[in-house]
Amino acid sequence: MKKFDEASPVSAVSTQELLRELLVRLGEDPSRDGLLRTPERMQKSLEYLTKGYDQDADKVLRGALFDVPYDEMVIVKDVEMFSLCEHHLLPFFGKVHVAYIPNGKVLGLSKIPRLVDIFARRLQVQERLTVQIAETIQNAINPQGVGVVIEARHLCVMMRGVEKQHSAAVTSHMLGTFRTAQNTREEFLSLIRNGKNGNSF
Repeated sequence: MKKFDEASPVSAVSTQELLRELLVRLGEDPSRDGLLRTPERMQKSLEYLTKGYDQDADKVLRGALFDVPYDEMVIVKDVEMFSLCEHHLLPFFGKVHVAYIPNGKVLGLSKIPRLVDIFARRLQVQERLTVQIAETIQNAINPQGVGVVIEARHLCVMMRGVEKQHSAAVTSHMLGTFRTAQNTREEFLSLIRNGKNGNSF
């Protein structure tokens, strides 16, 4: 992905000039004291929130693969997630729960939150994010199965449109034994619910 400072083939206008123009079109005065550095701050914010485009998820996982004779379920749950909805560029945020059953190889535990961040720091929809996490793990270590569940609140639902403040979206993607074996899937779902008192997050 090109950095925001680089000119596109369509126009040589800088990102900050575009953001300044956006403020004008919203009815603001970008020369007033509180907005003087807003285009610069917006650019830095957008670069940070979309830095996942410059990161290679497969490479991150390849750096932490270990041969371990373990064939029980591994779960990393309640991974905090923040992303931008690609439809309105408003945030959605919540928790990601990941499980897999090894097939001779395991992942370093810290790499799963890293993987979540790589895909979350892009313009996203929750459904795609769920699939990307699961399939990247499947491709990296070929486990017996992978399960991913994401619970998230979307500001595009809370702040605009239907304006429902307490709704949450839940998505899942199951591969291998998590898809074919009901007991495995139920064990995963039971373990990620364990300790919750009715609130997802």
